Amino acid sequence: MEKILLNATKRDERGRKAKALRKKGILPANLYGKNIKSEAVSIDFNEFTKIYKKAGETSIVELLIGKEKKPTLIHNVQLDPVEDKIIHADFLQVDLKTKVAAHVRIELTGECSAEKMGEGTVVQYLHELEIEALPTDLPESFVVDISKLEKVDDQFAISDIKFDKSKIEFKEETDKVIVRVEPLRKEEVVQAPKEEEVVVPEAEEGEKKEGAEETKEEAAQESSKEE
Repeated sequence: MEKILLNATKRDERGRKAKALRKKGILPANLYGKNIKSEAVSIDFNEFTKIYKKAGETSIVELLIGKEKKPTLIHNVQLDPVEDKIIHADFLQVDLKTKVAAHVRIELTGECSAEKMGEGTVVQYLHELEIEALPTDLPESFVVDISKLEKVDDQFAISDIKFDKSKIEFKEETDKVIVRVEPLRKEEVVQAPKEEEVVVPEAEEGEKKEGAEETKEEAAQESSKEE
């Protein structure tokens, strides 16, 4: 296993003073662990981002404080909610002979033929898995090949992952589905009901004549009044 070394220095700056460190390109961090006293440290921001991209949260990072090397895992990386920039990190000091719990990301690879043919769509339900293992046995990721999903309702569960049971223990139910091919949803087109045409009934022939005669009679009466 490749050793990843990261330099750190003890720090006294807390609160607002820690904010001032960030402006200088320094990342405030904490070192903690079982049976050890928590310690505030600072790390070069650019060096940390480079190491974090490489190690993630499952590779051992040897934190060098002074002349002492401490095996750690990067934990609880905090981001600025506005700038989406790393503002703080924790380092968990581990015993290389004691198992630890960690969350390992799931990586999809390949191409699903059912999705390619337009018969379904791939839906990923789990993006990481919680496991327990020795720090040196933690995998970087679990790779799921979705090219094996050929038709609608095909799925890949935790139990389908190939792993060394003597080294890794899943902390979740193994029948949980990681990814499944779901059928395409048909869009329902709702047509507005047509407006009913209002038909005005025509007057009967007798009604027409009667109305005409009444009109003539009224006109005659008006004429006589004028005279």
